[in-house]
Amino acid sequence: MQGLRRIVLDVLKTHDPKLTDLAMELCMLEEVEGVNITVYEIDKSTENIKITIEGTMLEYENIKRVVESMNGVIHSIDEVAAGKRIIDEVKTPQDRMKY
Repeated sequence: MQGLRRIVLDVLKTHDPKLTDLAMELCMLEEVEGVNITVYEIDKSTENIKITIEGTMLEYENIKRVVESMNGVIHSIDEVAAGKRIIDEVKTPQDRMKY
């Protein structure tokens, strides 16, 4: 069965709830197989995080609902992967060139 397999989100959230709680809440979604959360920036009241979610037949609206219920705002969808398997990005000579 084909569908969304990976979604990478740029999210701004408050410090509460904790990242561990957000990760566990996302894992409660039936279609989610794994969640990684990386913190990029912290200030007095918020955290800028990257959430990587993998699974089968991911439903963006379900993910968005969980993130928003946990005091998060999705700034952007930075990556998606769909199909029978995930294809990792390949570096090309242009990617390695320095300008």
